[in-house]
Amino acid sequence: MDLSYTPQEERFRERVRTFLKANLPAGWGSPGYSLSGRGNLEFMRDWTRKLYENGFLGMSWPKEYGGQGATQIEVAILNEEMARFRAPAPLNYMGLTMVGPTLIAHGTDEQKKRFIGKVLSGEELWCQGFSEPGAGSDLAALRTRAELRGDEFIVNGQKVWTSGAHYADWCFLLVRTDPTAPKHRGISYLLVDMKTPGITVKPLRQITGEADFNEVFFEDVRVPRENLVGRLNDGWRVAVTTLSNERGTMAFALAARYEIIFNEVAELCRKVGAASSPAARQQIAQFYIDLQSLKYSLYRNFSKILHGGTPGPEGSIAKLWWSELDQRMEEFAVQILGPAGQLMEGSKYALDGGRWPMGLLRARCLTIAAGTSEIHRNTIAERILGMPKGR
Repeated sequence: MDLSYTPQEERFRERVRTFLKANLPAGWGSPGYSLSGRGNLEFMRDWTRKLYENGFLGMSWPKEYGGQGATQIEVAILNEEMARFRAPAPLNYMGLTMVGPTLIAHGTDEQKKRFIGKVLSGEELWCQGFSEPGAGSDLAALRTRAELRGDEFIVNGQKVWTSGAHYADWCFLLVRTDPTAPKHRGISYLLVDMKTPGITVKPLRQITGEADFNEVFFEDVRVPRENLVGRLNDGWRVAVTTLSNERGTMAFALAARYEIIFNEVAELCRKVGAASSPAARQQIAQFYIDLQSLKYSLYRNFSKILHGGTPGPEGSIAKLWWSELDQRMEEFAVQILGPAGQLMEGSKYALDGGRWPMGLLRARCLTIAAGTSEIHRNTIAERILGMPKGR
């Protein structure tokens, strides 16, 4: 594993830094800075457009699909610098990281021509219709049905935890098209226009007071057969491609993000006078050990990809580790604040603009999103350690 960079790669890093310094608002990333409501959505649309116009979206996509054929190292450098500047991901993150690569791998020529360019530019925004009540982490247990009638699928069912559904233009949707088939078969992968009659979106209010996730209801929703990706009843294979890209090459960004949080927690200890406490010092030392373990595990997975491998079950180790490490660090920060750890954003007495209690509340979803910790432990046990499946 060689972590050195070529002169060309270092020049690219400097170009990314120059762009971020010039285009992020003054004060971005500092405690208490926030954009909310409609202003945030307008900012994110503009931010996505700037990333696209400067060639920072879909960089590793083949040139024939509007990408630049960039190396994975360049993509990793971009992700790392975005994390260091606390720059937001593009608004069309799901389209770029999941839909685009999936269509490149499995889409028809017509689907590629119709969708990929608008995914890349952010002209059309996407959401993911996978999780359901009773079938979140156990994705293959989904019950949303699609009946093929002539040249249309008629979709009925419900999805949940659907990020961005309240502003998305399209949804990539898993449905059961053969209810008699075994669990991982009889599933199909559809592209659904969110303006189609019969779709109802209901935002879910989170513990933070925000509403990023949604319930989505489908009642006799008509989807053209031409929007089927892959073969009928073979959607699980297509979905695996989507999920592999979701859990793919964010190693450098994750390492940079949690290194920043670690440094902030250590600085908080100094601010509140806890740095002299043996218990606090021991906990900071443990966080540092955890961070280094995470970083080099991520780099190892990334090195595998660079040498021709594909994202595999090892990604479950990283996801389990970073999501639980985030929760532990945020919880520790709130603990050392004592009673002041209850002061949220908006209070003039809140330390660091109320960043810590809000961070702790936001961190609660991390061991659920993208697969629960329990599911990832099963994956590690069965597919990496070779242990038998539980009953």
